Order: sequence, then structure tokens, then C-alpha cells
Amino acid sequence: MTDTPWLVVGLGNPGSKYAGNRHNVGQMVLDLLAERAGARFARHPRAQAAVAEARLGVLPGGAPGPRVVLAKPSTYMNVSGGPVSGLARYYGIDADHVLVVHDEVDIPFDTIKLKTGGGEGGHNGLRDITKALGTKDYVRVRVGVGRPPGRMDTADHVLKDFSATERKDLPILVDDAADAVEMVLVEGLLAAQGRFHSKV
Repeated sequence: MTDTPWLVVGLGNPGSKYAGNRHNVGQMVLDLLAERAGARFARHPRAQAAVAEARLGVLPGGAPGPRVVLAKPSTYMNVSGGPVSGLARYYGIDADHVLVVHDEVDIPFDTIKLKTGGGEGGHNGLRDITKALGTKDYVRVRVGVGRPPGRMDTADHVLKDFSATERKDLPILVDDAADAVEMVLVEGLLAAQGRFHSKV
């Protein structure tokens, strides 16, 4: 295994107003990953993001896992691409070592799926990252938040906090998503897909 670092990005909107929104579940996962690694986020001098450098997971034999740059863009979701591409350039990280954790309305709450490439499913944060990186070929950890009820607009749905019922299971969902990130980094995408897709 090379020691090329990974750029692990959690998507969301800045500020306490949005912190509990479904749209911010990616940043919730990044907070847990930083906690696991004993790392603290700090404002990056060259990009609009809070970053923390660490190692995640444990390699076979007990060695520390891969080097990672954990990043939470401080821009609004729809313009996440600038911070992501800026950090990738700053740290010399190619798109195949960029992993984005984000909310996904097309899969049920309490479900995690993983993929590389493909469409953005109407997710404006992903669309902007794809445009900025010039490729769709980065890893996505898709955290299910479910479809909006009734005729509610999708944008309204993702900009609302999780329901009281969902909040009971949210820590488990965030923990599972953090596990998925670590598994991708340590064991590879196929192994992680095998574990998490089989749970659906």
C-alpha cells in the first residue's frame, strides 16, 4: 500500500442553523471520524474548509491506517467544488483518493451505499465537485435520508432536521457511515460495498 493520503470530505452547510439538517449528515460523519482519530479541525489557510490530518483505521498486523485529510467545506453545499479541488491540489491528491460523504434521498434512512463515479442524482454539492475536479471518478459514501413525505419539495426535506424517530437511530447511522469510510480506506471499495450493500 502506498502512503498517498486520502481526502475525505463531509458535505453540509455552514453555521449552527443547518447543523442538524439531513443535508449535513456528511459533516456529522466527519466529526465522528475526527473524534475517533483524536484529531481537531482547524481552518485551512488556502481553502475554504476546516481540515484535520490524521490516520484512520488499523491495517492488518495492527499498523495505523492510511493518512487522511478530513475536510468540511465552509462554503454552502452547492459550491463545495472549490474547496474540494483546492485541497486536492494543495495536498497532491488525485480524484481516485477523494472520498465524499453525503446525504442521499434516493435510498432509505438507515441505509448506506458506496460507489465510484456515476451520476449525482440531482445532488448539487456532488455536481459542483464533479465540475471542479473535472471527473466523476471519486468515491461516494451515500448516507440514506429517505424521500420527502407527500408532496414536500426535496430541498425542503434535506434542509430540515431529522425527525424525532430518526434521531433515535441517527448515532447508529453515523457510526456505520464512519465504519464504511474506514473500510474503504483500509480494505478497498469492493470489500466495503460487500459489507454495507448486503445489509440493505
